[in-house]
Amino acid sequence: MSDRELNFAQELLGGRSWRDVPDAEVLAGAERLLGGWMAGETRMERPKLYDHYALLLLALTRQVRALETRVAELEASAPGTRS
Repeated sequence: MSDRELNFAQELLGGRSWRDVPDAEVLAGAERLLGGWMAGETRMERPKLYDHYALLLLALTRQVRALETRVAELEASAPGTRS
């Protein structure tokens, strides 16, 4: 484990604008960072929601919306369902 504390948002962004980081990359990076932190392998700065976890929450929100849309489409096209 390094003595250096990582900045959650900076690690996910990699110097890019939040708009340029795909949701899948945010989710994978967040899982890696949080998993390492929980296992005691990674040290992270104590974050504030608005500049750290907002990236993760936005990516998760978008994923939920996409899944809800897919489920609604599948339910609408399933045989024997009422419309």
